[in-house]
Amino acid sequence: MQPREVDAMRVRINKVRQMVRVILIGYMGAGKTTVGKALAAELGVPFYDLDWFITTRYRRSVPEIFAERGEEGFRDLEHRMLHEAAEFEDIVLSCGGGTPCFYDNMEYMNSLADTIYLKATPEVLAMHLRMGKGKRPLLEGKSSEELEDFIQQMLVEREPFYKKAKYTLDVSLLDSSLKIQESVRLIREMLGI
Repeated sequence: MQPREVDAMRVRINKVRQMVRVILIGYMGAGKTTVGKALAAELGVPFYDLDWFITTRYRRSVPEIFAERGEEGFRDLEHRMLHEAAEFEDIVLSCGGGTPCFYDNMEYMNSLADTIYLKATPEVLAMHLRMGKGKRPLLEGKSSEELEDFIQQMLVEREPFYKKAKYTLDVSLLDSSLKIQESVRLIREMLGI
């Protein structure tokens, strides 16, 4: 091939290639970060976690921001940072479990990106959260039964927002790299990428 032909082919490939903007939502413990990182790596695009984006920008942990500003202050900050991060092109973004439930966040995400609700049963979510419950202030001190009841109650409140996502992927336990890769394969199939 001549250099001009190579350049012309690159232009055609770039025109065909679509911009990727995927936003993962769901309850804490569903695997948004795990699946998001794997999906981003396979697509060759950056992965951002909205909580990480916030904590990096404000140099405070989410619990510290909650303590300083209260939930209303945190949700306002989260809303503004979502509007910044979701504008990035070629990105996989994972949102906190409450992000879709406030302001117009879900409608905004749907207007910009392919949104995917990672859905799991309360039992699966409780199993995932038990493994790391020390990191989640809302879950501290809860017995296994209290944890499942709490998750069930939260899902009743949040699922109407989660179900507004363009796609839903029912995730089972993501306890192996094969299951994570299968979830990534299913997402790529859903999105046609």
